[in-house]
Amino acid sequence: MSEYYNSKRKKGLYEPDSSETFKLSRSKLEMFLECPRCFYLDRRLGVGRPPGYPFNLNSAVDTLLKKEFDIHRAKNQKHPLIEKYGVDAVPVAHKNLDLWRHNFTGVQYFHEPTNLLITGAIDDLWQNSKGEYIVVDYKATSKNEKIEALDKAWQDGYKRQMEIYQWLLRKNGFKVSDTGYFVYCNGITDKKAFDAKLEFDITLIAYEGDDSWIENVVLEAHKCLNGNEIPESGDNCDYCEYISAVNGECIKNV
Repeated sequence: MSEYYNSKRKKGLYEPDSSETFKLSRSKLEMFLECPRCFYLDRRLGVGRPPGYPFNLNSAVDTLLKKEFDIHRAKNQKHPLIEKYGVDAVPVAHKNLDLWRHNFTGVQYFHEPTNLLITGAIDDLWQNSKGEYIVVDYKATSKNEKIEALDKAWQDGYKRQMEIYQWLLRKNGFKVSDTGYFVYCNGITDKKAFDAKLEFDITLIAYEGDDSWIENVVLEAHKCLNGNEIPESGDNCDYCEYISAVNGECIKNV
């Protein structure tokens, strides 16, 4: 077992009879949407999906972008990228921004009907001239084509991510714009040499969020957690497909 994976956890599991509030992150809600079985195994039974190894390069981009936008936040001025795209916004200072950015705290909302504490860590927060908060998410990749839209099926999760952040802030009483932005950093690979530096094309992609689906998903996830049977897997769950294939081969070779 690697240092990144514990195949059978005993702590932090959901207990149907417990009166204690249970913390449920944005990423776990996304897992529920992808595969109720994986979600149940993870949150109820302590058998989590094997994780991918940490993407330290992506983390470095994320950290440096935060530092860069924070320079302009401290001066209450627009970042050049905001100027370039003509967006009515400035990076906004808020006393809780550091908490909201932290993975183990994030923006939090206690969902009273389910006794769940829903959390999600944002990358950045801007504000427009109407006083609305704007959720901003950073993405880093390296594709041959210029990235100007979220038009791939695998990017739907990014959209849901944005909508949950918007929902969390609204539930905390903040006025939030429907429009959020993705700061998309695309690594350039057509340079003659590496020269100890990696350069990026950076685009700003607007997205109109709709958080109307979230309340029902929270209720459905809670219902799943309280079930006594392991639910069916998601239609496109690669993890469950892998387990099914392995089990099939093992049975054939007994």
